[in-house]
Amino acid sequence: MCVVASPMKEALAHRTAAAGAAAAAAAADTQTGCPALKGDSQLTPFIILTGGSRSAATVALQVITHQTEKMIKNGHHHHQVNTAAGKDAGSTPGTAACSPEKRRRRIRVWCDGCYDMVHYGHSNQLRQAKAMGDYLIVGVHTDSEIAKHKGPPVFTQAERYKMVRAIKWVDEVVEGAPYVTTLQTLDKYNCDFCVHGDDITLTVDGKDTYEEVKKSGRYRECKRTQGVSTTDLVGRMLLMTKAHHSNIDSSDYQQHTDNFGKGSHGQKGHSPWTGVSQFLQTSQKIIQFASGQEPQPGDTIIYVAGAFDLFHIGHVDFLEAVHKLAEKPYIIVGLHFDQEVNRYKGKNYPIMNVHERTLSVLACRYVSEVVIGAPFAVTKDLLDHFKVDLVCHGKTEIYPDKDGSDPYAEPRREGILRTVDSVNSLTTDAIVQRIIKNRLLFEARNQKKEANEIAVIQAMKRQEEEKTKERAQAVL
Repeated sequence: MCVVASPMKEALAHRTAAAGAAAAAAAADTQTGCPALKGDSQLTPFIILTGGSRSAATVALQVITHQTEKMIKNGHHHHQVNTAAGKDAGSTPGTAACSPEKRRRRIRVWCDGCYDMVHYGHSNQLRQAKAMGDYLIVGVHTDSEIAKHKGPPVFTQAERYKMVRAIKWVDEVVEGAPYVTTLQTLDKYNCDFCVHGDDITLTVDGKDTYEEVKKSGRYRECKRTQGVSTTDLVGRMLLMTKAHHSNIDSSDYQQHTDNFGKGSHGQKGHSPWTGVSQFLQTSQKIIQFASGQEPQPGDTIIYVAGAFDLFHIGHVDFLEAVHKLAEKPYIIVGLHFDQEVNRYKGKNYPIMNVHERTLSVLACRYVSEVVIGAPFAVTKDLLDHFKVDLVCHGKTEIYPDKDGSDPYAEPRREGILRTVDSVNSLTTDAIVQRIIKNRLLFEARNQKKEANEIAVIQAMKRQEEEKTKERAQAVL
């Protein structure tokens, strides 16, 4: 890591005073009500480019300019407010730099969805949405609304509400949000705009649920996370193969990726939104999800370990209970490698590979750090390395190590092992049983969903072809 020398600071102070003042105002603490750059738009104070001839001041100015442009692109700018809609007036373009006396109103962002079987794709959407504003409100649909438009959800609405609240980028959850997003909903919660992925969500009648907000210009789009979908996860559970552990070629898994979710009505084509694609982990993705915070003096460092497969409400309740054990908890989650999980769980477990499980756990607001590929036995070396104060385990079965020994022998010996009752008996096995029990219903749901999506894609294609013909005729 490079350290900025004092000459560079002096050059920046003298040669980029105007740009520095603008950046300082833009990056003001959100506690004062002024816009801050966060998430993907975080301001980098100084960057050293080695091997170049440009001055430090020039480099710093370019950094400030680049990051400020990103800020504006993501919505961190003075927003014209519709006071007639009952919104807080706040500042308008041309207002002076933020101060305690004149504060800019925070940008409020709306997201909504089913959030059934919440996975890291959902979390990544919410992360991107939060980066576009300051305060993120998430509306979650009821069971009856989902059943009407899509088919039966896997999780109950109470479970889904709590899962979304546990995602660290979410500031507020609206229970029972309408399935179709309207301007009335955005105005009710004083939201500037809504954010959705670059796929399409349809009503039971085949209409775009975001049509109204799109036409009004209060719609933003974020990138859909490749390699994960509820369709794919359901398929993994039903196939009972281990192909997803390492993304190896498998005739059974390939058949799933080709056929699962396709309708029985003989339609041609394939929906890019309901289909299955391969997830590729990157260091950048982990950085985006990680908190990046080190333990602070006075923190109680708590270690928990396991598979945390299909990260669900049972895991959330357990981690919440662990979080309540200390005034300043710093929770480290040790994730076992796929082969280790399969050794003690058997069948086709884990459903999610270790890279997917890492992002799912990192998205939880109660988790501070994740150890990827943690040793099965909680050893003295591990406890000393992380300076662990407390080791916790739920009331689920403790599987023995390969040699039959107790993997928690060392923390027991040191007197720091605590059994935590989350008062939630839900397990990954129970979720799989829900899927198997309702297999035909879920398959029918995906068939219907993809059939509608393909019909929309074909209609959009025809519309684009007609526009192309009209433009060609106009030229002639």
